[in-house]
Amino acid sequence: YPALEKGTIDAAEWVGPYDDEKLGFYKVAKYYYYPGWWEGGLNLSAIVNREQLESLPKEYRAILEAACYEASIAMMTKYDAQNPIALKKLIGSGAVLRPFSREILQAAHKASYELYEELAKTNPKWKKIYEPWKAFRDDQYLWFRVAETTFDNFTFTAGAQRTP
Repeated sequence: YPALEKGTIDAAEWVGPYDDEKLGFYKVAKYYYYPGWWEGGLNLSAIVNREQLESLPKEYRAILEAACYEASIAMMTKYDAQNPIALKKLIGSGAVLRPFSREILQAAHKASYELYEELAKTNPKWKKIYEPWKAFRDDQYLWFRVAETTFDNFTFTAGAQRTP
């Protein structure tokens, strides 16, 4: 916040509207840009020593897995419920909602994937994770274009037509 207020940095974001509103960024930054292309969705990580995990009884491993699922779902539902309310508050407090241009999104996307490919050539650990992730992501893109995106576009358009 102080760096944004002083002009040391030009922009800031912390997860989404719910956290951004609590942190008061709108008080020192007039524009609120979307989408947050660098963070397409919520994600939690649990880092566990494999040997220690495997040494646990099955029931304890199941408890840990269930707790991880629960934490992830609880976080997602909290933000899904709170972000629309916070976005309305941000706009009501004077923040101006603006989309990133298609050109900015395309440039960021291109630069990101160029970096990922470069890292895959020079970092074997990155490559080991990146390549199967990329294959999975491509399958998900196919599925989401067929089902999720089509449904979302229809539903959001139909919902907007009903809203007074």
